[in-house]
Amino acid sequence: MARPVPRPATVGDTLRLIREHGVATRADLGRITGLSRPAVASRVADLIARGLVVERADGPSTGGRPPARLEFDAAGGTVLVANLGQSRGTLAVCDLAGSVLASAAGPPPETSAAKTLPRLLDDWTDLLRASGIDPSSVRGVGLGVPDAVEHATGTWNGLETGPPIRDRFGVPAYLDNEVNAAALGEHQAHPGVDDLLFVKVSTGIGAGLIAGGRIQRGALGAAGEIGHVPVPSASEAPCRCGNVNCVEAVAGGAALLARSPAGDLSGLAALARAGDPATVALLREAGRRIGEVVATAVNLLNPAVVVLGGDLVGTDEALIAGVREIVYQRSTALATRSLRIEPSRQGESAGLAGCAAMVLDRLLSPEAIDTAP
Repeated sequence: MARPVPRPATVGDTLRLIREHGVATRADLGRITGLSRPAVASRVADLIARGLVVERADGPSTGGRPPARLEFDAAGGTVLVANLGQSRGTLAVCDLAGSVLASAAGPPPETSAAKTLPRLLDDWTDLLRASGIDPSSVRGVGLGVPDAVEHATGTWNGLETGPPIRDRFGVPAYLDNEVNAAALGEHQAHPGVDDLLFVKVSTGIGAGLIAGGRIQRGALGAAGEIGHVPVPSASEAPCRCGNVNCVEAVAGGAALLARSPAGDLSGLAALARAGDPATVALLREAGRRIGEVVATAVNLLNPAVVVLGGDLVGTDEALIAGVREIVYQRSTALATRSLRIEPSRQGESAGLAGCAAMVLDRLLSPEAIDTAP
């Protein structure tokens, strides 16, 4: 039987080699892809014309004229991103490497997506104007929201987000739950880790799962609702989902504030940082309750890293210590043999980084580059 002929490397493949693998010369591109010099030159010229690659005449010399060095051009466009939580959000303009060029507070939480999205569109427009960034540089939009979404259709609370965003900016839009977005951001901060569980502990509790290097959303986009797993409780704690004793209702931010003199989560965090014994004990016990659910997830999913983020993480070690105590006690020896449980490396920027990655991974994929007009 004849051996299949390999597909010639396309323009999109060439960009991936330069952007993701650091291939820096035309000669190396030809060696890796097997393309002729004219074919390599054609693909590189196409990428330069699109503003995605620059060529600098300062490559390493092996004698004679040094070769030109190829680089991905992160300044070749921008993406608009926003990560909206239950109580606050942030929006930003990023370059094509996901670096934040300008940012601002997001619109206040509204009762519906139909009210929030128009304000967000205006806020992005104002941010572009204030930062002097040309709106024509925008290539895509990424949005993380505090609700389950219909990822395939980009629908948030019954509102299809793509059409109004295209009407305003003329670019594609991508939507996901804000905890999934933060999980994508944390994944970027853990190079070499393909299996990661991100747990956000704030007003509510949610999780995002990276398995095999990819975000897992489930059949209908409802994966990660770890906050609605029940845990033992001394008294019935009603949950916003309609059940009782969900871990969010027992150990989420709203539940903890009901048992604290603090008026909001920042006040609760301040008491913890000051070493208030009652607050430290409250957070330690909350960590144990959360740890009961995370232990089950560790046994089921076997992540390499559990990342804890949100307003109630990083205030001190109490909550993280409580999670570690129960997970290492109740998960299997094999699942915890090399498991790391650690606070977020990205902090509040995780969601924005994830929203940017969500857009750029699609816009700059070989398939998208090859089918772009």
